Amino acid sequence: MEKEGNPLLAKPSGPKVRIMMMEEQKAAVFIQAWWRGTLVRRTLLHTALRAWIIQRWWKQKLVKLQEKRRRTSLECYARQEWAAVKLQSWFRMWCIRLRYCRLLHAVRIIQVYWRWHSCHTRGFIQGRYDLKENQLNLQLEISLGSQACSVQQYIPLPIQE
Repeated sequence: MEKEGNPLLAKPSGPKVRIMMMEEQKAAVFIQAWWRGTLVRRTLLHTALRAWIIQRWWKQKLVKLQEKRRRTSLECYARQEWAAVKLQSWFRMWCIRLRYCRLLHAVRIIQVYWRWHSCHTRGFIQGRYDLKENQLNLQLEISLGSQACSVQQYIPLPIQE
């Protein structure tokens, strides 16, 4: 009974009411479409942001990978250069050592001849000896440059007969 007495609770009928209901329904459909569009746009925005984050992360990874490759190739190049320099250094050292050894050999030859020459020009000792029965005859000639000295000595031997 109360429903019949209250005009707000009663179901309206008539053409105006139908038009109003259709407009309300269109408004509800419009609001629902707007909300769904908002949800779709929000989802697309989140998806785009996530894709952008993934792309950014991937680019950073690629940059790090390229940096690592560049560093590795640079280290390899540096090792090869160092090895080449070391090899050249060893070869130069070997050549210098070979030349030094040749010069040292030449110096030794010159020293030997010089010592022989200086010994023979400074002086020399010549001598003879004779052994007769119980005595030793010893004759020495010592020559020192322009001076000469001659020594002759008879040494008796303690031989008993």
